Amino acid sequence: MTSDRQLVGVVVPTRNNERVIGACLQSIKQQTYDCVDVAVVDNNSMDRTAEIARQYTDKVFTRGPERSSQRNYGASMLPDAAMLLFIDSDMVLSPDVINDCVGQLQTDPAIAGVVIPEESFGRGFWTRCKSLERSFYLGIPYIEAARFFRADAFRQVGGYDEGMIGVEDWDLSQRMREASPARRLGRTQAIIRHDEGHLTLRYLLQKKYYYALHMGDYTAKHANTRAQTSPLQRYRLFLSKPRALFAKPHVGGGMLLMKTAEFAAGGLGVTSAAWKRRRSPRTQAT
Repeated sequence: MTSDRQLVGVVVPTRNNERVIGACLQSIKQQTYDCVDVAVVDNNSMDRTAEIARQYTDKVFTRGPERSSQRNYGASMLPDAAMLLFIDSDMVLSPDVINDCVGQLQTDPAIAGVVIPEESFGRGFWTRCKSLERSFYLGIPYIEAARFFRADAFRQVGGYDEGMIGVEDWDLSQRMREASPARRLGRTQAIIRHDEGHLTLRYLLQKKYYYALHMGDYTAKHANTRAQTSPLQRYRLFLSKPRALFAKPHVGGGMLLMKTAEFAAGGLGVTSAAWKRRRSPRTQAT
């Protein structure tokens, strides 16, 4: 570790991810920027996740119940970090990710946070569909969110909103920009590879429904979220690149089917949450 470099703290929330966490932490260890400290925050894993993490860092903590609270706690355990990177344990960093992020923040004070492009990989048909979907989001500012921040700016806005589930990355990037309107988000050339594993359609729909239960909190908190949340906007984006969409027709068709089913599950989640909110005052009154 060099003394003339600012410390970067990397926070990795995880739960039951023994299959992937070793590759994630190894990719942090292999970064070309060498002034790095890592905090792994485990949510009571039932497998060897925490044991594997301790092979890479002595900062392994237990915290829950959701990813945002894990991230905030991890950041609090890295008080000397000048900059913070938040990644998930199923992500693998290319070697120059941290170096690229640090370079942007050090050379341009107008940058509030840095977006790191993501590419998905994994096994199975629905994983290929999800990988195709994510490829459309590269460089789309209303979809991508920052993962790398100045530590003082992160703490100034209160870190992640622990009431936000599934949209916490969008929320934090929005609040960063709102806190300093003159600031903007940077973007690296180096990428993160996201190990999706073997996705099933059932898992994707359950995940979308769960996240959608909290979408109303996000849209009520921020103006101009239509581009992020509108199914029509997504279909326009997909269809704007027909060659990419239908390079493999069965995967492109499967992706459109998957997204339609996800939008339906999301709509059900939003409706369910709204119904519960309307019902709650009546329940309390009785």
